[in-house]
Amino acid sequence: MEIGRILRRVSVLATRSVAGARGVVTSAAKMEKALEKLQTNPYYEKYADRIARLQQTDPEEFLARASRTAAAAPPRSAAPAADVDTRQYSSVLNPKKALPEKPVVEDKKLNDILKIDLIKDKDVAEIETIWQEYHKDKDVIAATIKQDVYTGLWENMKQYPTFLFPLPRSQGYEFILCQSLGHTVHFTPLLAYQVHKENAPECLTMVHYTELRDKGIVLMRGEYDKNVVSGREALCLCNQFQLYYGARAAPARRQLLRAFTATPDSFRHMDLIAQLEDISLA
Repeated sequence: MEIGRILRRVSVLATRSVAGARGVVTSAAKMEKALEKLQTNPYYEKYADRIARLQQTDPEEFLARASRTAAAAPPRSAAPAADVDTRQYSSVLNPKKALPEKPVVEDKKLNDILKIDLIKDKDVAEIETIWQEYHKDKDVIAATIKQDVYTGLWENMKQYPTFLFPLPRSQGYEFILCQSLGHTVHFTPLLAYQVHKENAPECLTMVHYTELRDKGIVLMRGEYDKNVVSGREALCLCNQFQLYYGARAAPARRQLLRAFTATPDSFRHMDLIAQLEDISLA
């Protein structure tokens, strides 16, 4: 199922967008009011520069998106306890405009990072050590995945290419949107996507290198934007991804994965937070 259709369907969980927002006449007063509403978002400062560029280059589009964001946000009184802010979940996608698909690109090659000729004669234990040593001083996350485990992950990546993950923040939780393309998983903050759509910058890109499948392993490398997420937060997203997409995912998580794609009317974003808090308690 294409991402545009998935996200349009998920948008029924949020309040309807303001109709005809693009017809709003740009004015200084309206621009200031729209900006004030965006600034109430606890994660606004992270994306303020990019929002400002949109405001300068296309004021009318800025007003349209800001209006939809304000309309989609639920009342403050609807926020759950424990300082959980769910406003970032409210979809502001224009239901009349599908999200353009990202172009199909070839998967990145392991040889561009680590010369395969230097490790092809090594055993699995040696390769795991080399892979970890190679990345230990770099701002990336890395792992070695057994081939049979990755087969289950990949099947679910193809069947459920788009999903949401809650990321713990001091203000509550920020939702991160992920999309799988080939053997790569792209993560972007939902707020950034709401403002910039398909041009939203990624906060984490997780690549699975499959060249060593004949040895029974797949190498994973995740590059993250330190201005958006820390190494610990990138690892949190990676762990959640494995918990939901793994072949042995708990029934409750598998049901959420299916519901997001197939029956978004039954999908409840607070269930994601509950699942994450269960892990923390455990």
